[in-house]
Amino acid sequence: MRVIGDLWRGNLPLGDAFWNWAVLGGLVVNVSTSLGFLWLITIDQPLLALVVGYGLSLPFNLVATMGVWRAAARHDGPRIQADLARIAVLVWMGALSLS
Repeated sequence: MRVIGDLWRGNLPLGDAFWNWAVLGGLVVNVSTSLGFLWLITIDQPLLALVVGYGLSLPFNLVATMGVWRAAARHDGPRIQADLARIAVLVWMGALSLS
């Protein structure tokens, strides 16, 4: 749980927060919850499908997005990297959250 707190506060390096948590973690969490959503819909469990599909993925997406945003604020490298990471995480997590 400590690493989640570090992610939320932006205490992880920008590359770790972006690539490991937002891109890779976001893909794993959102594909998994989407598959769970679809399975639950097929067995006629729409309320549980909503909880699994959105109740699990949206909090993760929020934490990952805020983690990247805050890590970008602390990034010691070129400012363009931080700015691009912020733009990319908004687009990526927005796409994952709406799908």
